[in-house]
Amino acid sequence: MPNFEDLRKEAAERIAQAQDLSDLNQLRVQYLGKKGKVQDLMKNMKNLSKEEKPQFGKDVNALKQHVASRIEEKREELAEAEMNMRIEREKIDITLPGRRQTAGNLHPLHIVTQELEDLFIGLGYQVIEGNDIVDDEYCFERANIPKDHPARAMQDSLYIDENNLLRTHTTAIQMKVLEQAAPNLPIKVVCPGKVYRRDDDDATHSHQFMQMEGLVVDRHITLADLKGTLEFLARKMFGQDRQIRFRPSYFPFTEPSVEVDVTCHICNGKGCPTCKGTGWIEILGAGEVHPNVLRMAGYDPEKCSGFAFGVGIERIAMLKYGVDDIRHFYTNDKRFEETFKRFE
Repeated sequence: MPNFEDLRKEAAERIAQAQDLSDLNQLRVQYLGKKGKVQDLMKNMKNLSKEEKPQFGKDVNALKQHVASRIEEKREELAEAEMNMRIEREKIDITLPGRRQTAGNLHPLHIVTQELEDLFIGLGYQVIEGNDIVDDEYCFERANIPKDHPARAMQDSLYIDENNLLRTHTTAIQMKVLEQAAPNLPIKVVCPGKVYRRDDDDATHSHQFMQMEGLVVDRHITLADLKGTLEFLARKMFGQDRQIRFRPSYFPFTEPSVEVDVTCHICNGKGCPTCKGTGWIEILGAGEVHPNVLRMAGYDPEKCSGFAFGVGIERIAMLKYGVDDIRHFYTNDKRFEETFKRFE
């Protein structure tokens, strides 16, 4: 007859010495498997009498349950110890700052556009946008540039068909505003958006760029009103010490027309390489609205007048941020765009 007590002690000692769950699983197979030591005891059944067999079977089952119970207790103990080790090894130091999610930032041209919009909204202007594709009438003819007029050579246009083209300036939006508002006064709008011209790209030119044009029409509007508006614009965008000057120029839709310069923000008007020694930097074109433009829109130039101006967003951004190549705005270099985090 096998010694159940010796086998019970042996199993208990070996189970207690198990170092991990892998060792314990091997002991489970060794003692409780189909070919394990407990199952082997049943081979002795054939040598027993009929009266001895029931008690022998009970003893084998009791041993089996005892070993299984000790294995389960040890399994829970090892699992808890392993979990504690993982917790200790993988614990998180909650005193450290978390990893911040990186978010994109506004494009510098969008920042400048928003600054200009906020500035003019504060002056009572409306912001009006329009389609990139316009018809020839509103892009040119309503702007006092009839077909075959030499002034059309000033802009290399991208035509889609005979009558439609990618707008060369946002003046097309202004012409529609004038027509739709006639004969009501006053009109105060700024029109931002992309414009397109058939041009060779270089450090200061692009076939696609952004403009913001402004239009004011009311009674008794003069160049003095235009100058005051543009001085306010220059000081808000480039600093309170900035001054502006008008130089005579020509635009088909304004008369008189002027080019507008601002004192250099680098040398404060003393002359430097940025302003080519002149102390001034050109920022935009402007002028009094041409009487023909007012007549075509349904206004009487004898009773009202107005001024208009057009500023390149890229030019403002280049001067404001010291960017030396217009192509930086369009190459989608993340390193470049991440330098512009806020309004200034």
